[in-house]
Amino acid sequence: MTEAIVASAGTETVDSLRPLAVLLVPLLTVGLIFLSKNRPNVREAWSILAAVTMFGIVASMVPDVLEGRVHETDLGFFVEGIELMLRADELGMLFALVASGLYVITAVYSIGYMRGHHEPFQTRFFAMLCASVGAALGVAFASNLFMLLVFYEVLTLATYPLVAHDESEEARVSGYKYLAYALSGGLAIFGGMLAIYWLTGSIAFTRGGIEGLADVAAADPWAARGAFALLAGGFAVKAGVMPLHSWLPSAMVAPTPVSGLLHAVAVVKAGAFGIARTVIDVFGPGTVADIGMGLPLTIAAGATILIASLFALRQDNLKARLAYSTIAQLSYIVLGLSLLSQMGLMGGLLHIPAHAFSKLTLFLCAGALYVQLDVKYISEMAGVGKRMPITMSAFGLASFSMAGIPLLAGFVSKWHLIWGGAEAGYLLVAPLLVLSGALNVGYFWPVVYTAFFESEDAAGEKPVLDNPFGGSPGERAYRPDGGTSPDDEAQHEDHDHHGHPDLPPAGGWDRSDWRGGETTPLLLVPLMTTATLMLLFGMAPDYVVFFDLIEGIVDGAMEVSE
Repeated sequence: MTEAIVASAGTETVDSLRPLAVLLVPLLTVGLIFLSKNRPNVREAWSILAAVTMFGIVASMVPDVLEGRVHETDLGFFVEGIELMLRADELGMLFALVASGLYVITAVYSIGYMRGHHEPFQTRFFAMLCASVGAALGVAFASNLFMLLVFYEVLTLATYPLVAHDESEEARVSGYKYLAYALSGGLAIFGGMLAIYWLTGSIAFTRGGIEGLADVAAADPWAARGAFALLAGGFAVKAGVMPLHSWLPSAMVAPTPVSGLLHAVAVVKAGAFGIARTVIDVFGPGTVADIGMGLPLTIAAGATILIASLFALRQDNLKARLAYSTIAQLSYIVLGLSLLSQMGLMGGLLHIPAHAFSKLTLFLCAGALYVQLDVKYISEMAGVGKRMPITMSAFGLASFSMAGIPLLAGFVSKWHLIWGGAEAGYLLVAPLLVLSGALNVGYFWPVVYTAFFESEDAAGEKPVLDNPFGGSPGERAYRPDGGTSPDDEAQHEDHDHHGHPDLPPAGGWDRSDWRGGETTPLLLVPLMTTATLMLLFGMAPDYVVFFDLIEGIVDGAMEVSE
C-alpha cells in the first residue's frame, strides 16, 4: 500500500487506504457469514477474523496519529462542497479504538452466548453485529457532517435486526420504537447540517470549529444556536439524554452481547461522539461558549444523571437496571463536553473508554448469569456469588468503577469532571457527581450484596431495597417512567420474560471454585479481559493510549478557541 504524506496547515496528512480498508472488512465479512450459514464454526471464525483484522488496521494508525499525522482516504465529491473522505484523526481514533477493540472481545463472547443459550437466527446475528461495528467505525472516520450522517443512519438500520432479534411481538415493538427515535434524531442532524452549510459554506470537521462559524455566530447568534440545538439534539437521541431516552430501556430485549457492545459501546457512544464532534470540530468550545449553549447542555446532562439513577434504583430486572445506569453514565460524557473547559473536555472524553470497559463488563456478567443459571432478576441472585465467584467479582469491580471508586476507570474521568466544573465556574458539578456516585452505590451495591452475602434461604423474604425504591418479584408490575406492564419497556429479557419463583434453588447454589469452572471460557475470558482493561485504565491512565489521544484532542481544540 502506497502512502503519500502531505503537510497541510501545520498537520501532516497521509494519503492512505487504511481508513477505507477498515470499512471494507465488515462489508466482505457480512457476505462470507451468510455464505457460511450451514457451517457454524466457519461462520464464527469469519466473525472473529473480521474483528481482529479491523482492530489491527485501526491500531496500526495509532502511532502516526499520536505524532500528528492524519490518515485520509479521498473518494472524490458527492456534490460540490461535500467531499466523500474518510479521515482518521485523534477524536475518530478514540472512538474507533474503543469500538473495534471491544468488538474482538464481544465476538468471542457471542459464540459462547449464542450457542450456550441456543439462540435462533445466529447467522443474521453475527452478520449484523459485524455490520454495526463497521458502521460505527464509519462514524468515527467521517471527515464531515454528511459522511457522519450517512454512517450514523447505516448504524441505525444495521442494529434494528439485532434489537428485534427474536422476532417476538415485544422485540418488534422495541425495534420500531428504536427506529422511530433514531431516525427522528437523524432528521434533526440533517437539518443542523443544512444550517451549518448555509451559514458557512462548509461542513468539514475542523479542530476548534469550522472556519468562519465564529464570525457568523457573532453576527447572528440565534441562527448559530438553532444549528447547534439541531445537531446536539439529534445526537442526544442515541446518547440517551432525557427525555429522548425511552428507546434504550426497550432495546434491552436484544440478546446480551447486543446490549453490551451496541448499547454500551457502539450505538450510544455514536451519539456521544456526535456531540463531541459538534462541540469540538463544528463549533469549537469558544463559539459554543459565546452563543451560550454550554449551560443548557450542562443542565440536560445533570438532570439526566440524577433522574436516570433514580429510575435505576427501582429495577429488579438486572438488564433494565443496567439500561438506566447507561443513560445516566452517558450524560457524564455530555456533561464534560458542555463544561467547555480543558479539564471538563478531558473528563468527558476519558469517560468514553472508562464507561465502555466498565459497562461492557457488567453486561457480559449479566449474560453469563443468564446463560449459565437462567438468572435475570436481582431478587433471584441470593448466594449466586458462590456459584459464579469470578463473574460476580468482575461485576462488583465494574460496579465500583461506575460509582467512581479510586483505582478504577470510572474514577479517572470523574476526577477530571470535578475539576473541569471548578475550572468552568460551575460549582454544583462536584456535589452533582458526589450525589450521582452515591446513587450508583445505591443501585449496584444491593446486587453485589445479594450475590455474595445473602443466603438462599432468605431469598424472596425482602426486596432488593426497601420500598418504594426496591424491586421484588411481587412488584414487577410497576415501572417508573410510564405504563404498568413489566415487560413493555424496562423489564426486558432475552427470551423468557417471566420470573422464576424457584430461583435460587431450594438446596442452594452449587459452590464453584476460583479456577474458572463456573462457565465456559468463551463467556468467562471476555468478561475477565474487560475487567482487566478497566483496572489498568484506572491504575495507570497516563500509560494508556487513550489518555495521549485525548490530551491531543483537547489541547488542539482549546488552543484554537483561545
